[in-house]
Amino acid sequence: MKNPIKLLALFLLVTACEDVFYPAKENIRGLDAMYQEPGYAQGILANAYILLPYSASPTTDVATDDAVSNNIDNAFLQMASGAWSANNDPTSQWQGRKNAIQYLNLFLANADQVAWANDETIRMLFSDRLKGEAYGLRALQLYHLLLAHGGWTLDGQLLGVPLVNEPETPTSDFNKPRNTFQECIDQILRDAEQALELLPRDYKKFTQAEIPPRYAGIEGLTATQYERVNGEHMRGRMSGRIVEAIRAQAALLAASPAYRAGTNVTWEAAANYSAQVLNGIGGVGGLAPSGGTWYTADSGVEQLASGQTPAEILWRSDVTQSLDLERDNYPPSLFGNGRVNPSQNLVDAFPMANGYPITHASSGYDANNPYQNRDPRLTKYIVVNESQQGPAAAVIITGTYGTNNDAINQEKGFSTRTGYYLRKLLRSDVNPDPAFNTNQKHYTARIRYTEIFLAYAEAANEAWGPTGTGTHTYSAYDVIRAIRQRAGITGGDAYLESVKNDQEQMRQLIRNERRLELCFENHRFRDIRRWKVDIGQLNETVRGVEISQSGNSLHYTPVQVETRNYQEHMYHGPVPYGEINKWSLLQQNAGW
Repeated sequence: MKNPIKLLALFLLVTACEDVFYPAKENIRGLDAMYQEPGYAQGILANAYILLPYSASPTTDVATDDAVSNNIDNAFLQMASGAWSANNDPTSQWQGRKNAIQYLNLFLANADQVAWANDETIRMLFSDRLKGEAYGLRALQLYHLLLAHGGWTLDGQLLGVPLVNEPETPTSDFNKPRNTFQECIDQILRDAEQALELLPRDYKKFTQAEIPPRYAGIEGLTATQYERVNGEHMRGRMSGRIVEAIRAQAALLAASPAYRAGTNVTWEAAANYSAQVLNGIGGVGGLAPSGGTWYTADSGVEQLASGQTPAEILWRSDVTQSLDLERDNYPPSLFGNGRVNPSQNLVDAFPMANGYPITHASSGYDANNPYQNRDPRLTKYIVVNESQQGPAAAVIITGTYGTNNDAINQEKGFSTRTGYYLRKLLRSDVNPDPAFNTNQKHYTARIRYTEIFLAYAEAANEAWGPTGTGTHTYSAYDVIRAIRQRAGITGGDAYLESVKNDQEQMRQLIRNERRLELCFENHRFRDIRRWKVDIGQLNETVRGVEISQSGNSLHYTPVQVETRNYQEHMYHGPVPYGEINKWSLLQQNAGW
């Protein structure tokens, strides 16, 4: 079923824009052809899936204090160094998200007229589910538009984007003002509610008792019929559970410091939306024991059935065989390009194994042996000097005493600039050596449960304090304790216990845990902006370390690697310059 949809979707993507509104001369089939051809109709919806905004590799991370790129032509490196402008915005989502919304609006406007099945009940079930997918996808696409382009204008308004809920045609009025940020959030919540009314929470096997009340009055409807439309074979598509997570993400954004003065979304509401997702897996008890390394060979990726997700993953992409991430990011000695170089800033953010920050007097940190007794996540996510990497567990020497291009700054464009290489997201059983080209299974984790746990912790701490629970059975403290226990923090986590009654200290700990758990998954760039951190943190110089050897001793010398050049207005991205030039009613965000 999926392959014809993909082919149809690709066909639509390469069709000129006007061909979406009216058929070209060489293609006499118009939109009304979808009414008798369900595959053609689903091809329109499938474009919104193809245009999903997720990246399989770290992109925005190299524009933060977490990493740099060793590729001087990297667009995000250049952006962070001062080249970010309204007509040079590698973070822009304007065109891709708006294109997806146009396809979704076309689908929603026509879905009820499609002959999904000969049986009227089955036709209605298909129509409802597919419209539910479309509403959920539209909420997702609008959320990512707000992330990239919502912001404050010179006259003090918090604006989002122009809301478009009907298909546009060549005669549409495209000169529309931006709706307020609040109106956009309201639209996301409305779309989410409509999606939840129409979608099953999960695609699975159903009993007669599990048929939703919405359909209980349909005479003769059986679980088998309902499952024909909403069964396991649909896993991987937009579901009620995924919609709940998107709603939680949008609420957290709206409640965050950079936006809350212009919205009515409270921290309590954001916490409740996240809790609704988490309660579906049993709350804190549902935290996946091995969720922090969901991408490794032993994570179960080899055994995943079509659309199936492991306990950590709420939504994922298809599984593919590849070696692209490893070829890009392995050290040179392993036939990689060493592209993403984690920073000393990030390395220093990992606490000791006893849970104390390395700057704390009780940490036991030794600057002459900096990787000893650290939080186990450090070496799970980052290749440090003299650690192992690759299928043969080769020792990687990043110090200046190294004898190959793995050493810091040894070869421009290949060697690390910081003294570290990336390990997270990579599989150690991939071999990019051209003599072997051994690839392995990978997938993109679009939404992880850990992200939602951290969203709940952040919102709950702000709403009710570190140990408050609202109407739920767990607190921010409970979530952070579970995450740190999973990570391998030992000794009872005395540091967490020392801050559990201090909202500000807990806030900083939650933010740091989010930084560690979600590093290299394209969250940091937006997180530090929605938190409205000090401009000095946006511009924090990225540091590395030069490690030299004298006899049997290693010496660690901090080095400055890359300066940042963000301005005060860069907490919010711009509306594209070309759009501002075209449409007189479109306001730009302040400073751009």
